[in-house]
Amino acid sequence: MVKILEISDLVFMEKIHYPNISIEQGSIVFIQGPSGSGKSTLIRLINNTISPSSGRILFNGVNIEDINSIDLRRKIILVGQSPYLFNTNIKENFILFHKFRETPFPEDKKLMDYLRICCANGPLDTQCINLSGGEKQRIFLAIALSFNPQILLLDEPTSALDSSTADCVMVNITQYCKENHITLLIVSHDTFLCKQYAEHIIRCAGMNY
Repeated sequence: MVKILEISDLVFMEKIHYPNISIEQGSIVFIQGPSGSGKSTLIRLINNTISPSSGRILFNGVNIEDINSIDLRRKIILVGQSPYLFNTNIKENFILFHKFRETPFPEDKKLMDYLRICCANGPLDTQCINLSGGEKQRIFLAIALSFNPQILLLDEPTSALDSSTADCVMVNITQYCKENHITLLIVSHDTFLCKQYAEHIIRCAGMNY
């Protein structure tokens, strides 16, 4: 299998030390650890939103510090716990995000497919300002999928969802990513989800003084 990510001697703020990590393309990886152990920080390091104190992260064999940050984030997409949506309807959010990225805009049927995968089945003219936090997160996740990333980073994707919706999202997302060879990294405190869906687990130990 092809190694899509390789992390070695990674340290953040001279305090948080990470284990050496090697991740194969298309795998489903959960990131777990106690509060404050640097789980969310790790995925922000991976898409170069923040920079480490030392160590390196290789993406397809290239140090991410040597990759244009915009190009990197076209291929490694981070979906946080409070993603930003424009105060317009769902379809116009898709249009605006694709316009900013200068990528082809999918047809309506494809948009509905992405929304279905994310268990967000409302009509495209639904106004996003009226949606709950969990609904907005699922809409943004659908937009992220429409960009066809190589790596998808999810930060607590089910924290705002009831158990039934959480299971729907996880089943669909993991299946879609496996079918499309998308590497999936998920920060989650939910041990049940981890046991159910993880192929590999990264355990963050926290600060090391």
